[in-house]
Amino acid sequence: MPVLRIYGGPHGWAPAGNSARTAPTRSSSIFNFTLARGVRDPGRGASLNGWIDWDEKLQTFVTGYPRGAGKAAGARRASFALGWTPAMLKTLLATLLLAATAVAQRDPSAGSLNKPERLEWFRDLGFGLFIHWSVDSQTGVVISHSLVGADEAYTNRFFNDLPKTFNPRKFYPQDWAALAKLAGIRYVVFTTKHHSGFAMWDTATTDFGVRNTPFKRDITREILEAFKAQGIRPGIYFSPDDFRWLWKNRIDVQRGIPNVQPRNNPGLMKLDLDQIRELMTNYGPIDIVFLDGEPDQLRELAWKLQPDTIVTRGAIQTPELYVPGIPLEGAWEANFTMGTAWQYQPQNESYKTGGQVIDILVETRAKGGNLLLNIGPKPDGELPIEQEERLREVALWMQVNQECIYGVRPWVITNEQNIWFTKAAKGNALYAIVKQEPRWTRGQWRDFVLKSVAATAQTQVSVLGQNGRVLEYRPEVNPAPSFKQEADGLHIRAMFTQRLQDNSRWPNPIVLKITNVAPAFFPPKVETAGARLDRSGHTAELQGVLIEMGKASSLEVGFEYRSIVGLDASDRSIPWRQGPSTTLTAPGPFNLTLPNLDLDGIYEYRAWVKHPLLTVFGAEKRLSGR
Repeated sequence: MPVLRIYGGPHGWAPAGNSARTAPTRSSSIFNFTLARGVRDPGRGASLNGWIDWDEKLQTFVTGYPRGAGKAAGARRASFALGWTPAMLKTLLATLLLAATAVAQRDPSAGSLNKPERLEWFRDLGFGLFIHWSVDSQTGVVISHSLVGADEAYTNRFFNDLPKTFNPRKFYPQDWAALAKLAGIRYVVFTTKHHSGFAMWDTATTDFGVRNTPFKRDITREILEAFKAQGIRPGIYFSPDDFRWLWKNRIDVQRGIPNVQPRNNPGLMKLDLDQIRELMTNYGPIDIVFLDGEPDQLRELAWKLQPDTIVTRGAIQTPELYVPGIPLEGAWEANFTMGTAWQYQPQNESYKTGGQVIDILVETRAKGGNLLLNIGPKPDGELPIEQEERLREVALWMQVNQECIYGVRPWVITNEQNIWFTKAAKGNALYAIVKQEPRWTRGQWRDFVLKSVAATAQTQVSVLGQNGRVLEYRPEVNPAPSFKQEADGLHIRAMFTQRLQDNSRWPNPIVLKITNVAPAFFPPKVETAGARLDRSGHTAELQGVLIEMGKASSLEVGFEYRSIVGLDASDRSIPWRQGPSTTLTAPGPFNLTLPNLDLDGIYEYRAWVKHPLLTVFGAEKRLSGR
């Protein structure tokens, strides 16, 4: 292998060591773009579909092509008539290699052994329950993180005193599982070990665990068995970080820096591997593993012990506390709290409404992701009433509308204003999920025009949960929905007839089921490109490309941005801020200036295009002044 090598092809570029299966795709398009314009193979007249090497001995570049790629196998010398010296080109390739390596490290799917058919099975599940619960729930504190920067007295009390009083006498996971089943939950992920290192299972690897509390019982086993009894697939959360191990080894407790990672601490890596081995061998089939930290070696062991397991965080994208602006490629999972805290917090807490939880579920599924919705049990083992109430509101909505949530994929667009779409992965059903803005009163006709949908001779329309024949106490009314295809879209007239609450003012989305339709519209597309930081002016020139107009004559385009300083790698709880915008009348690049930046800050930004039907976003990218 030469000193420097970059592999490339129609899906982008990756550093040596990545196979075609694991090379970055979308996220590495900038390398394909750069090479296509800067380092072209004259023999092919296009960007390379193979690899580029720097040959140290010959002081030149060599390109290679696999068999069947349109060139003879093996490598040949390439001449680059660019006016650049070999040293300059070598520097360029080294720079690209470093950047591509960084992209590969950020791409969790690199090296993944998740089976494609299992990922599709996981996508069909759609809706999971996260459970954050540990020894520090007793004080209502943020789970684990209070140890970061804590003094010795607090740390001693946490590690030595809290286990002595952990005794959840009202713990009855069968009730949790029954409620989850009612709410339409298809899988559960339980925090077997959070960052503090406290083990919620019967482990031989540490004395800092539930077996050394007054409770003594194996909480992990009881939870997984209770949920499996309800047909809910079992999953585990595991943190490779272990604050107690760091403390015992006189290493400052913190996250996200090299010297606390298992890869740099053989004792911690051994502890983590031993614990993963226990969890993956003593608790039956584990369908899902969520690794909240560096997954190296741990995910490989999980796959080795249970090849059918799906590693979520650590192998797919798992955005935290936000839904991405665009559908992500393949399987992904959004993680949300019901309030602001992951673990039980008895004060200073503000819960989302049940309707807001349903809206998050709908948007996540419309964009092709799974929702992992969190609960945080009280220290006595019961669920807070606020969390139970929201799960029951979700349960009623799912009782009526679950068909639009399970086994679905994105439509050609995610939404038309307040109407969101999912499409059956198998079959011919499209679901239009109508948010009640304004409120849709029972017994009221509503008219809709769906511009992205075209009817066929076989099209039928119904309202989920309704038979289309009866409006209670109004036998003279025929509530059957109707439709008509017009030049401006599919016109649907429907009535909400089902009495779901006594006051007949059900506030949550109503779902239209439309079968045998075709796309009538394809949305505009925008790409987030690069950025140039001007340190002297505290500004950045953000670059985007409007790729398709969606049949519009003019479109507003612009950027959003947000600071991500102090956030975990997957946490994006900070809202987007509106940046500059402009209007375009044709596809092409656009550059806009973002003022008043903190040069010590770290930002994310993304391009957007506003169409009359919806706003479409480009991918998020990072901008740092550091």
